[in-house]
Amino acid sequence: MLWYDALREQGIEGIVCKRGGAGYPSGRGWVKVRHADTVDALVLGFTGPRLRPHYLALAVGDEGGPVWLSGRLEPVLAARIGAVLAGAEALGERRAGGEPYMRVETDLVVEVLAGTGRHRTLTVVRMR
Repeated sequence: MLWYDALREQGIEGIVCKRGGAGYPSGRGWVKVRHADTVDALVLGFTGPRLRPHYLALAVGDEGGPVWLSGRLEPVLAARIGAVLAGAEALGERRAGGEPYMRVETDLVVEVLAGTGRHRTLTVVRMR
């Protein structure tokens, strides 16, 4: 854990590791462990079909900040979120990062992995 914590302070994304008793086969048995901070994000809208959205428009942190689009949703999670969005009032089309999304009135909050990749993708982990 010492390396994991120390490397994070230097901006390293994570480490690659294997079980202690495992050999050194190429390409097998190795796991990439990334640093992951989770934050809550308010769902402002979605792209794709309402009942199985592809991406979510999210507000992370303070109100009035930029709207971010999440990474592509996993199918099971998309269906669960879609069920919640089914009854949400549509407020019209908006844009985030140049991409259109449907703005909805909802108090749905999701947990996201913030900044876990080189491209600062927001990966939705679960609904709150």
